[in-house]
Amino acid sequence: MQPNDLIAPGEVWLVGAGPGDPDLLTRKAEKLILAAEIVFYDALVGPGVLDLIPVHAEAVSVGKRSGRHSKDQQTIDQMLVAASLAGKRIVRLKGGDPAMFARATEEMTALRAIGAQVRICPGVTAASAVAASAGVSLSLRGVARRVQFVTAHSQRGHALDLDWDALADPACTLAVYMGRDAAPELSRALIAAGLPGTTSALITCDVSLPQEQKLRTRLDLLPLVIQSFAQDRPTLILIGEAVAQADLSIATGKMANAALTD
Repeated sequence: MQPNDLIAPGEVWLVGAGPGDPDLLTRKAEKLILAAEIVFYDALVGPGVLDLIPVHAEAVSVGKRSGRHSKDQQTIDQMLVAASLAGKRIVRLKGGDPAMFARATEEMTALRAIGAQVRICPGVTAASAVAASAGVSLSLRGVARRVQFVTAHSQRGHALDLDWDALADPACTLAVYMGRDAAPELSRALIAAGLPGTTSALITCDVSLPQEQKLRTRLDLLPLVIQSFAQDRPTLILIGEAVAQADLSIATGKMANAALTD
Protein backbone atom coordinates (compact mmCIF):
# COMPACT_ATOMS: atom_id res chain seq x y z
CA MET A 1 0.00 0.00 0.00
CA GLN A 2 1.31 3.43 -0.98
CA PRO A 3 1.13 6.21 1.67
CA ASN A 4 -1.54 8.13 -0.24
CA ASP A 5 -3.71 5.01 -0.35
CA LEU A 6 -4.41 5.51 3.37
CA ILE A 7 -6.64 8.50 2.56
CA ALA A 8 -9.04 8.49 -0.37
CA PRO A 9 -9.58 11.69 -2.37
CA GLY A 10 -12.14 13.81 -0.52
CA GLU A 11 -11.79 11.74 2.66
CA VAL A 12 -11.16 13.45 6.01
CA TRP A 13 -9.33 11.94 8.96
CA LEU A 14 -9.69 13.58 12.39
CA VAL A 15 -6.31 12.72 13.86
CA GLY A 16 -5.34 12.95 17.52
CA ALA A 17 -2.04 14.81 17.85
CA GLY A 18 -1.66 13.85 21.51
CA PRO A 19 -0.35 16.25 24.19
CA GLY A 20 2.53 17.61 22.11
CA ASP A 21 5.45 15.17 22.16
CA PRO A 22 5.61 13.58 18.68
CA ASP A 23 6.82 10.34 20.26
CA LEU A 24 3.36 10.00 21.80
CA LEU A 25 1.64 9.92 18.41
CA THR A 26 0.19 6.60 17.34
CA ARG A 27 1.92 4.93 14.40
CA LYS A 28 -1.29 5.33 12.41
CA ALA A 29 -1.45 9.06 13.13
CA GLU A 30 2.06 9.56 11.74
CA LYS A 31 1.25 7.55 8.61
CA LEU A 32 -1.89 9.61 8.01
CA ILE A 33 -0.02 12.90 8.39
CA LEU A 34 2.54 11.73 5.84
CA ALA A 35 -0.25 10.72 3.44
CA ALA A 36 -2.16 14.02 3.60
CA GLU A 37 -2.35 16.61 0.85
CA ILE A 38 -3.70 19.24 3.23
CA VAL A 39 -3.51 19.39 7.04
CA PHE A 40 -5.72 21.65 9.14
CA TYR A 41 -4.16 21.96 12.59
CA ASP A 42 -5.12 23.38 15.99
CA ALA A 43 -3.13 25.80 18.15
CA LEU A 44 -2.50 23.04 20.69
CA VAL A 45 -0.67 20.73 18.28
CA GLY A 46 2.97 20.43 19.35
CA PRO A 47 5.71 21.85 17.09
CA GLY A 48 7.36 18.45 16.80
CA VAL A 49 4.13 17.01 15.41
CA LEU A 50 3.81 19.87 12.91
CA ASP A 51 7.34 19.11 11.72
CA LEU A 52 6.04 15.78 10.43
CA ILE A 53 3.76 17.44 7.86
CA PRO A 54 5.39 16.71 4.49
CA VAL A 55 6.71 19.63 2.45
CA HIS A 56 4.34 18.84 -0.41
CA ALA A 57 1.27 19.13 1.84
CA GLU A 58 -0.53 22.39 2.54
CA ALA A 59 -0.55 23.22 6.28
CA VAL A 60 -3.43 25.41 7.42
CA SER A 61 -3.64 26.84 10.95
CA VAL A 62 -7.18 26.91 12.31
CA GLY A 63 -6.11 27.39 15.92
CA LYS A 64 -8.58 28.48 18.57
CA ARG A 65 -7.80 29.67 22.07
CA SER A 66 -10.07 31.21 24.66
CA GLY A 67 -10.72 34.81 23.63
CA ARG A 68 -8.39 34.58 20.61
CA HIS A 69 -10.08 32.61 17.86
CA SER A 70 -8.29 32.79 14.52
CA LYS A 71 -11.15 30.85 12.92
CA ASP A 72 -14.63 30.25 14.30
CA GLN A 73 -16.07 26.75 14.17
CA GLN A 74 -18.40 27.44 11.26
CA THR A 75 -15.48 28.74 9.17
CA ILE A 76 -13.43 25.64 9.99
CA ASP A 77 -16.35 23.42 8.96
CA GLN A 78 -16.64 25.29 5.66
CA MET A 79 -12.90 24.97 4.98
CA LEU A 80 -13.01 21.22 5.55
CA VAL A 81 -16.06 20.88 3.30
CA ALA A 82 -14.38 22.89 0.52
CA ALA A 83 -11.22 20.77 0.68
CA SER A 84 -13.27 17.58 0.57
CA LEU A 85 -15.30 18.75 -2.43
CA ALA A 86 -12.00 19.59 -4.16
CA GLY A 87 -10.95 15.95 -3.76
CA LYS A 88 -8.07 16.58 -1.35
CA ARG A 89 -6.71 13.94 0.98
CA ILE A 90 -7.35 15.67 4.31
CA VAL A 91 -6.04 15.38 7.86
CA ARG A 92 -7.62 17.46 10.59
CA LEU A 93 -5.03 17.51 13.40
CA LYS A 94 -6.48 18.02 16.86
CA GLY A 95 -4.56 18.31 20.11
CA GLY A 96 -5.02 15.32 22.41
CA ASP A 97 -7.83 13.02 21.32
CA PRO A 98 -10.39 14.16 18.70
CA ALA A 99 -13.27 12.76 20.75
CA MET A 100 -12.36 14.66 23.92
CA PHE A 101 -13.69 18.27 23.94
CA ALA A 102 -12.44 18.83 20.39
CA ARG A 103 -15.63 19.82 18.53
CA ALA A 104 -15.37 16.67 16.41
CA THR A 105 -19.14 16.24 16.12
CA GLU A 106 -19.67 19.62 14.44
CA GLU A 107 -17.03 18.87 11.83
CA MET A 108 -18.23 15.34 11.17
CA THR A 109 -21.82 16.57 10.79
CA ALA A 110 -20.83 19.22 8.25
CA LEU A 111 -18.78 16.76 6.23
CA ARG A 112 -21.33 13.96 6.28
CA ALA A 113 -23.96 16.43 5.06
CA ILE A 114 -22.10 16.55 1.73
CA GLY A 115 -21.53 12.79 1.69
CA ALA A 116 -17.85 12.95 2.66
CA GLN A 117 -16.20 9.99 4.35
CA VAL A 118 -14.95 10.96 7.83
CA ARG A 119 -12.81 8.77 10.10
CA ILE A 120 -11.17 9.22 13.50
CA CYS A 121 -7.65 8.29 14.60
CA PRO A 122 -7.54 8.50 18.41
CA GLY A 123 -4.76 10.16 20.35
CA VAL A 124 -3.39 10.40 23.89
CA THR A 125 -5.59 12.83 25.81
CA ALA A 126 -3.97 15.42 28.08
CA ALA A 127 -5.26 13.90 31.34
CA SER A 128 -3.56 10.59 30.55
CA ALA A 129 -0.32 12.37 29.68
CA VAL A 130 -0.43 14.34 32.95
CA ALA A 131 -0.97 11.18 34.98
CA ALA A 132 1.98 9.50 33.25
CA SER A 133 4.27 12.49 33.75
CA ALA A 134 3.35 12.87 37.43
CA GLY A 135 3.65 9.15 38.12
CA VAL A 136 0.06 8.72 39.27
CA SER A 137 -2.90 6.61 38.26
CA LEU A 138 -6.13 8.44 37.51
CA SER A 139 -7.94 5.59 39.23
CA LEU A 140 -6.71 4.04 42.46
CA ARG A 141 -8.21 1.19 44.40
CA GLY A 142 -9.71 2.42 47.65
CA VAL A 143 -9.11 6.06 46.73
CA ALA A 144 -10.48 6.87 43.27
CA ARG A 145 -12.98 4.37 41.92
CA ARG A 146 -13.87 6.47 38.88
CA VAL A 147 -12.64 9.34 36.71
CA GLN A 148 -14.66 12.30 35.42
CA PHE A 149 -13.62 14.49 32.49
CA VAL A 150 -15.07 18.01 32.13
CA THR A 151 -14.19 21.18 30.27
CA ALA A 152 -14.22 24.49 32.10
CA HIS A 153 -14.64 26.42 28.86
CA SER A 154 -17.89 28.40 28.85
CA GLN A 155 -19.33 31.36 27.02
CA ARG A 156 -17.72 34.58 28.21
CA GLY A 157 -19.68 36.07 31.10
CA HIS A 158 -21.58 32.87 31.83
CA ALA A 159 -21.15 30.58 34.83
CA LEU A 160 -20.10 26.98 34.28
CA ASP A 161 -23.07 24.72 33.64
CA LEU A 162 -21.84 21.64 35.51
CA ASP A 163 -23.38 19.10 37.89
CA TRP A 164 -21.37 20.09 40.95
CA ASP A 165 -22.97 17.49 43.21
CA ALA A 166 -21.84 14.71 40.86
CA LEU A 167 -18.37 16.20 40.44
CA ALA A 168 -17.76 16.65 44.18
CA ASP A 169 -17.20 12.93 44.73
CA PRO A 170 -14.30 12.29 47.13
CA ALA A 171 -13.84 8.81 45.62
CA CYS A 172 -13.20 10.23 42.15
CA THR A 173 -10.46 11.90 40.14
CA LEU A 174 -11.71 14.98 38.31
CA ALA A 175 -9.87 16.10 35.17
CA VAL A 176 -10.69 19.70 34.24
CA TYR A 177 -9.64 20.79 30.76
CA MET A 178 -9.05 24.52 30.09
CA GLY A 179 -9.38 25.08 33.83
CA ARG A 180 -7.20 28.08 34.58
CA ASP A 181 -9.69 30.96 34.32
CA ALA A 182 -12.41 28.89 36.01
CA ALA A 183 -10.25 27.89 39.00
CA PRO A 184 -11.99 30.23 41.52
CA GLU A 185 -15.42 28.96 40.49
CA LEU A 186 -14.22 25.34 40.50
CA SER A 187 -12.85 25.67 44.02
CA ARG A 188 -15.88 27.49 45.40
CA ALA A 189 -18.51 25.27 43.79
CA LEU A 190 -16.84 21.94 44.57
CA ILE A 191 -16.31 22.87 48.22
CA ALA A 192 -19.92 24.11 48.47
CA ALA A 193 -21.04 20.75 47.08
CA GLY A 194 -19.16 18.91 49.84
CA LEU A 195 -15.67 18.17 48.52
CA PRO A 196 -13.11 18.90 51.28
CA GLY A 197 -10.97 21.97 50.76
CA THR A 198 -7.91 19.87 51.59
CA THR A 199 -8.43 17.68 48.49
CA SER A 200 -5.26 17.52 46.40
CA ALA A 201 -5.08 19.35 43.09
CA LEU A 202 -2.45 19.23 40.36
CA ILE A 203 -2.19 22.18 37.95
CA THR A 204 -0.42 21.43 34.66
CA CYS A 205 0.41 22.93 31.28
CA ASP A 206 2.51 21.93 28.25
CA VAL A 207 2.63 18.35 29.49
CA SER A 208 5.11 16.14 27.57
CA LEU A 209 6.94 19.18 26.15
CA PRO A 210 10.32 20.54 27.36
CA GLN A 211 8.60 23.56 28.96
CA GLU A 212 6.12 21.38 30.86
CA GLN A 213 5.02 22.74 34.24
CA LYS A 214 3.21 21.05 37.11
CA LEU A 215 2.25 22.52 40.45
CA ARG A 216 0.57 20.60 43.26
CA THR A 217 -1.68 22.35 45.76
CA ARG A 218 -5.08 21.76 47.36
CA LEU A 219 -8.60 22.68 46.35
CA ASP A 220 -9.18 25.58 48.75
CA LEU A 221 -5.88 27.23 47.74
CA LEU A 222 -6.36 26.64 44.01
CA PRO A 223 -7.63 30.18 43.15
CA LEU A 224 -4.63 31.80 44.86
CA VAL A 225 -1.94 29.44 43.61
CA ILE A 226 -3.05 29.40 39.98
CA GLN A 227 -2.70 33.19 39.63
CA SER A 228 1.04 32.89 39.11
CA PHE A 229 0.93 29.73 37.00
CA ALA A 230 1.00 29.47 33.18
CA GLN A 231 -0.85 32.70 32.63
CA ASP A 232 -1.07 32.36 28.86
CA ARG A 233 -1.09 28.59 28.41
CA PRO A 234 -3.95 26.06 28.23
CA THR A 235 -4.14 24.46 31.64
CA LEU A 236 -5.42 21.09 32.82
CA ILE A 237 -6.22 20.53 36.50
CA LEU A 238 -6.49 17.15 38.20
CA ILE A 239 -8.46 17.15 41.46
CA GLY A 240 -8.67 14.19 43.83
CA GLU A 241 -6.74 12.19 46.37
CA ALA A 242 -5.13 10.01 43.70
CA VAL A 243 -3.09 13.11 42.83
CA ALA A 244 -1.56 13.04 46.32
CA GLN A 245 0.14 9.77 45.37
CA ALA A 246 2.44 11.49 42.85
CA ASP A 247 6.03 10.23 42.89
CA LEU A 248 7.80 13.55 42.45
CA SER A 249 11.15 11.86 42.00
CA ILE A 250 10.19 10.48 38.58
CA ALA A 251 8.12 13.41 37.33
CA THR A 252 9.57 15.33 34.40
CA GLY A 253 9.41 19.06 33.84
CA LYS A 254 9.09 21.53 36.70
CA MET A 255 7.12 20.16 39.65
CA ALA A 256 6.51 21.94 42.93
CA ASN A 257 4.36 21.61 46.00
CA ALA A 258 2.42 24.73 46.94
CA ALA A 259 1.01 25.14 50.43
CA LEU A 260 0.04 21.53 51.01
CA THR A 261 0.06 21.94 54.78
CA ASP A 262 -2.83 23.26 56.84
